Amino acid sequence: MRSMASVHAVMPPVRPHLWPGRRAVLVADHLDGLDGPEHGVAELPIWLFWFPDRRFDLDEPGMLPWMYQIVLREARRPEDLAYLNGARLASLWPDLHLPRDVRQAWEDQHPVLRAAPVPAAT
Repeated sequence: MRSMASVHAVMPPVRPHLWPGRRAVLVADHLDGLDGPEHGVAELPIWLFWFPDRRFDLDEPGMLPWMYQIVLREARRPEDLAYLNGARLASLWPDLHLPRDVRQAWEDQHPVLRAAPVPAAT
């Protein structure tokens, strides 16, 4: 995995639903700099995923989105974002289950991630 040099941390605004000790959200400055794996097996480090088996077969249905959700939620160092691929992240974004503050921080930095509005029924 290569290092991500262009990232920043976003501290979520104070909201009543957040618990004390909330953490900043790590956000890449550019999606095109994210060139993580899309296929094969990826193994997350223990600080991202605390299970004995931290391997993800990215060719199995559901594994890539699951790994992305973990990385987006738990990333604390620029190197942690090396598991993400910008193009795949954009395509998976509408279906990822993320905490509100993580989703907001990434969408604020990358408006392209915002889901297209659902057309009104006629």
